[in-house]
Amino acid sequence: MSWLGKMIGGTIGFALGGPIGAVAGAAFGHTFVDKKEQVYLSSRPGTQDTLSSNEEAQLVFFTAAFSMLAKICKADGNVADSEISAVERFMKQDLQLDLNGQQTAKNIFRQAVSSPESFDAFAIQFYSVFRTQPNIIELMMDVLLRVSTADGSISSEEEAMLLSATRIFNYSSADYERLKSKYVKETNKYYAVLKCDETSSDEEIKKQYRKLVTEYHPDKIEAKGLPEEFIKFANNKFKEIQEAYEYVKKERGI
Repeated sequence: MSWLGKMIGGTIGFALGGPIGAVAGAAFGHTFVDKKEQVYLSSRPGTQDTLSSNEEAQLVFFTAAFSMLAKICKADGNVADSEISAVERFMKQDLQLDLNGQQTAKNIFRQAVSSPESFDAFAIQFYSVFRTQPNIIELMMDVLLRVSTADGSISSEEEAMLLSATRIFNYSSADYERLKSKYVKETNKYYAVLKCDETSSDEEIKKQYRKLVTEYHPDKIEAKGLPEEFIKFANNKFKEIQEAYEYVKKERGI
C-alpha cells in the first residue's frame, strides 16, 4: 500500500511541522496528528506506524504541490472555475489519482486556500527537503506552470509567485523561460524540453539529451522520494524528452 493509501486509511501517523504539516494534518484529520503525538511522546511502544523518511518526503511533495497550486489559483483574490478544472484535470489525467486520491488532493487544496501561510512558506519548506534534487525541483516547477497556464496565459499575480519559486528553488531564469515556453508559445517547445534553443549545436543537443535521459530515467526517479502518483507524471516527462529529441534529430537531419 502506498503512503497515500495508509494515510487515507488512518493506519499511519506523521511528525511533520511547518505550513505543510499543518495543511496535511487538517486534510487527513486531526486524529492522525493526535495519534502520532501519542506514539512519539510515549515511552511505551505505539501501535500506529509512522512514516519512513522516504514516505515523509512523498508527503511533503504531494502536500506542497497542491498547497502551492491553491495559492497560485487564489493569487488574484478568487479561485476561478477554470482554475479548479485545470487542477482536477491534473489530478485525473496527469497523476491518474483514484477517487480517494482525488478527494485527498482536493482536501489539501481547500485547506491551503484558507491557510494564512503564504505561497513562499510552502515553497521554502518544500525546498528544504528537495534542495539537493534539481530534477525533482524541475518537476515541481513543471506542475506549477502546467496549471498556471491552463488558460493559455499567466496572470501577473501568478507569474510573481512563479518567479518567487524560482528564487527560493535556485532555479535559473533561463530554465524557467524554457520550461514556460512549453505551455506559453515563445520558442520551439521541443528545444525547450531539451533545455536548449535553436542556436545550440548538434553536439550540445546530444549532450543535453544524454544528461536529461539519465536524470529522468524511471529507475532514478523512483529512488528520489517522489510519490508514486507523481512518478507517472515524471515518466511522461521522460517520454517527452525522448520525443523532443526525435523531433529535433529529424528536423536537423542528425
